[in-house]
Amino acid sequence: MEHRDVRAAGAVVTRKGGEVLLVHRPKYDDWSFPKGKLDPGEHVVSAAVREVAEETGLDVRLGPALTSQRYRIAGGRWKRVDYWTARVIGSDDVGRYRPNDEIDAVEWVPWEAAAVRLSYPHDRVTLAEARPLRRRTRALVVLRHGKARARKGWGKDDRLRPLVRLGEEQAQRLVPLLAAFDATSAHTSSSTRCVQTVAPWADVTGWPVKHHDELSEEDATVDGVVDLVEALLAAKEGTVLCTHRPVLPTVLDALDVEDVSLDPGSMLVVHHRKGRVVSAELHHP
Repeated sequence: MEHRDVRAAGAVVTRKGGEVLLVHRPKYDDWSFPKGKLDPGEHVVSAAVREVAEETGLDVRLGPALTSQRYRIAGGRWKRVDYWTARVIGSDDVGRYRPNDEIDAVEWVPWEAAAVRLSYPHDRVTLAEARPLRRRTRALVVLRHGKARARKGWGKDDRLRPLVRLGEEQAQRLVPLLAAFDATSAHTSSSTRCVQTVAPWADVTGWPVKHHDELSEEDATVDGVVDLVEALLAAKEGTVLCTHRPVLPTVLDALDVEDVSLDPGSMLVVHHRKGRVVSAELHHP
């Protein structure tokens, strides 16, 4: 019988001055990055943020994704660990961390020293991959609205077509994902199904949402979309752009990223720095 990989997630957390965050596990007497297994039904993005908080006491936001690790564990099974670069929100002081049976030490370690202290070769590979990505980036989350009522049988203005129950559930599941990438504002099509998709995130976080007719299917123009995308790339904050399938190719072309197919409720996280796209990753809620 074939077993699925054991799934885990974590982060290579860095700070100014060239230091990386490492944890020591007394059970294995090893030094590694903060990470841990996914809870049942938990999204890998949410798990990465949660595990860092539980193992270090620090609240982080994710940057570009790193190559996943995959290695054998006890019982002959395989474990996959998804990693991101990350930075701390608020204080990065670990001096008040209380050691426990799982993690008995949390330390900021210089890059060169970290490469020596890490206990496993695969962690040293991940550290080397993270180093050129340690500079702060911003995220522009390109989001397709959640599952909406079918056009067939909807006799009203299509702009008013709402989400179905599945779409509402997708919108709820997006809340921690958008927060994980430090989104602090949203720009959405003025159509109901888009507004409803970002509403739960806005309700929980209190971050502002701006409605744009130029992101709707009916009123979108190439110039209008390009101007908005360029403005969001220049913004010094993480942002969300929620729109429709027919508008997405124009958005992705303006970002100069690969044209990908986004299912309802899915998002493409575009990490950028000084107006230049660094990386992009696709997630489903």
